[in-house]
Amino acid sequence: MLRTWRGRVSPGAAGLPGGRRRRVAGLRREDLAELAGISVDYVVRLEQGRHVSPSAQVTAALARALQLTGAERDHLYRLAGLAPPADGEISDHVPPGLNRMLNRLGDAAAAVFAADWQLIWWNRGWAALLGDPSSTPSALRNFARDTFPAAGAGPRLSHWPVTSLARPDVEASVVSDLRRASGRFPDSERLAGLIRDLAAGSPRFAELWASGAVGAHREDRKIVEHPGTGPIAVDCDVLADGDAERKVVVLTAAPGTEDETRFRRAMVSGIAGLRTGARR
Repeated sequence: MLRTWRGRVSPGAAGLPGGRRRRVAGLRREDLAELAGISVDYVVRLEQGRHVSPSAQVTAALARALQLTGAERDHLYRLAGLAPPADGEISDHVPPGLNRMLNRLGDAAAAVFAADWQLIWWNRGWAALLGDPSSTPSALRNFARDTFPAAGAGPRLSHWPVTSLARPDVEASVVSDLRRASGRFPDSERLAGLIRDLAAGSPRFAELWASGAVGAHREDRKIVEHPGTGPIAVDCDVLADGDAERKVVVLTAAPGTEDETRFRRAMVSGIAGLRTGARR
């Protein structure tokens, strides 16, 4: 990979002086060694796959010299047996491609949460099934806060009562998921503040956080007490989206059941009552 990467960087783009006769269009091994502050022999050994263990400092220098993208940089770190450097703060960005895919889900209720379980996108189906989140203050649109509500907590994400059929498992999964996010985003003030708030306001969260488990919340089965149709049993599937640790949550009802009939009725009546389109 190093040979391929250095072959695509021109000397001019790397800030090297011109005027020298060159047999390659990209960087020579000598150029890469000079830019990264290492020996040519070390570059040779790296390219030949001989046993070397570059430090994080050397790996970072190579990534800068080779002008790698974020994904390429992370790949280089993993090849070196190192954990990629973490981003400073959690992203609330929903990429255009993911947005287009979500808008093609049809009658499913879908939402996107950031790495700290902050709600950052939802479709009309989600609002129809659970109530429009836009009426809830932005700071409170957080599934972790809903899972471990403090005394006197204000508006919730869902306007209607929602019961998890495996609540202890969901609680443990959310906590372990937040712990994983804290490793991915160790410098995130927003995540650190959320964890402090939950630990101070919920003994159950504090107990689970102290257990040190690391994991992810991936699936659940819930009962939505919808005021227009009565109780609806839905499957809740959570899909992870890339290194940003976004979570795509999709709620569906089992086909051919009374729950599916109620689900569809809730979609029709709820969407008809919404004043706006899908939230972004």
